[in-house]
Amino acid sequence: MATDQPADQSPEQLPGDPATDPPVLVVGEALVDVVLDPDGGRREMPGGSAANVAVALARLGRPVRFATSYARDRLGGLVADHLAASGVEHAGDPRVLARTSTAEATLAPDGSASYVFDLEWRLGPMPDLTPRAVHVCSIGAVLDPGCRDVLAALERFGDAALVTYDVNVRPSITGTGPEVVARVERVAALADVVKASDEDLEALWPGLGEAGTAQHLLGLGASGVVVTRGASGAAWYDGRGVTEVGAVLLGVADTIGAGDTFSAGILDALWDDPDRDRAEVLAHAARLAAVTVSRPGADPPWRHEVTG
Repeated sequence: MATDQPADQSPEQLPGDPATDPPVLVVGEALVDVVLDPDGGRREMPGGSAANVAVALARLGRPVRFATSYARDRLGGLVADHLAASGVEHAGDPRVLARTSTAEATLAPDGSASYVFDLEWRLGPMPDLTPRAVHVCSIGAVLDPGCRDVLAALERFGDAALVTYDVNVRPSITGTGPEVVARVERVAALADVVKASDEDLEALWPGLGEAGTAQHLLGLGASGVVVTRGASGAAWYDGRGVTEVGAVLLGVADTIGAGDTFSAGILDALWDDPDRDRAEVLAHAARLAAVTVSRPGADPPWRHEVTG
């Protein structure tokens, strides 16, 4: 895991000026992944879906304000140090919990991960911002009481910003019943771009199929729906039809943080041009995610690693 900015990551390599550009506001959970390796090893690695997106965008040189929560404990210190090392700035004081949340991630021999969560989720007050984009995701969008804070943030900031939502359902902590589906759809209706894996679609809307579920989400109000298919690539559905790209394969260490890096890649590609060619957007996101998959843990690439 990268913990310090490389010496050759100079301002000239970055796409804009993080000091003056409007930021992206990322809203959601931060936690510590307790990774159990197939050989019996145990590692503590800061993560969480929203934290991974915030780190990935910051490493790409994008200005990030992160609304999250953790505690004033040892694990909270790991999270804080990890975010600071990648240049993530907080939107408000995150230290509002009694203990920092964890996710026990058990790795299979093929690098895939299954999770057991010990998680509390809520937010403290957020300052006034004028974000360029707002990203929400995963557990934070559906778990009480923090999910109400997520909706409030979208209602407060979303009208003037590009809103992206990664469904990233976690059945072991949220379930997949009608109440969870309703919460997902409530957030999706406020988003410009909704991203979900093929596994997310099957868990929440079984029997509709990929195309049917994408059309359902478009009907709720999203202008684009991105479906990731693991090693089979990804697709973008919108009013003009469907655009598909293949996966980028660089070898597999594990899949932790891959989907989160893909979400950051979508935002990075759309940063200056929300109408950018959809195949280019998906291909860019896939390249970034492939780097994360190729190394252990949620360790997204820096800008210099994917340019030049």
